[in-house]
Amino acid sequence: MPKYRISQAAALLGVSDDTVRRWIDTGRLGAHNGNGPTVIDGADLAALTQQLATAPALGTAVAESARNRFTGLVTKVVKDGVMAQVDLQCGPFRVVSLMSSEAATELGLEPGVLATASIKATNVVVEVPEP
Repeated sequence: MPKYRISQAAALLGVSDDTVRRWIDTGRLGAHNGNGPTVIDGADLAALTQQLATAPALGTAVAESARNRFTGLVTKVVKDGVMAQVDLQCGPFRVVSLMSSEAATELGLEPGVLATASIKATNVVVEVPEP
């Protein structure tokens, strides 16, 4: 199971290191203190990302087009004989990928693994809210 340091977890959650420490202190997020730095299980972090995910408010000032690479945590992997569905939580966005089961296995995809979804589309709609 992947483990993440407090600073990595904070970056993935979009909060400060101190916020992650407070969540650990209050029991909202589990952590392990061994002989090294405090670490958080990837699956626990993935579960928290889903709890915290909220869609951006409509009408927020946006002046740029989103890039086509989204980094986040794998939250679910469902495999059958041939295909796999892989869910990622990338900040407030859920990204779902369909791939071969073989590819998911070779990539070691499981809840808590850090991954980047690279999206190529022939039609991309870009919207900018009214000022």
